[in-house]
Amino acid sequence: MSECVFIQIRCRPGTTYRVANDITMREFHSELYSTSGDFDLMLKLYIPKDQDIGMFINDNLLDIDGIERSLTTLTFKAF
Repeated sequence: MSECVFIQIRCRPGTTYRVANDITMREFHSELYSTSGDFDLMLKLYIPKDQDIGMFINDNLLDIDGIERSLTTLTFKAF
């Protein structure tokens, strides 16, 4: 089983497409969207139950150059 999380990502100006490409090349996401508003990208991913969520995000996502800020939303139940 796995945990579904949504991560909103704010990129440094001019880096959104490169950041999105870097994320897709790592092949760990379920869906990736360009968004409007305070954040540039929204990422949906499933984290294995045996993994620490914060550590997984830190080790697999937040080291991408161009990411300025992220906001992670944990999910509990699908209806």
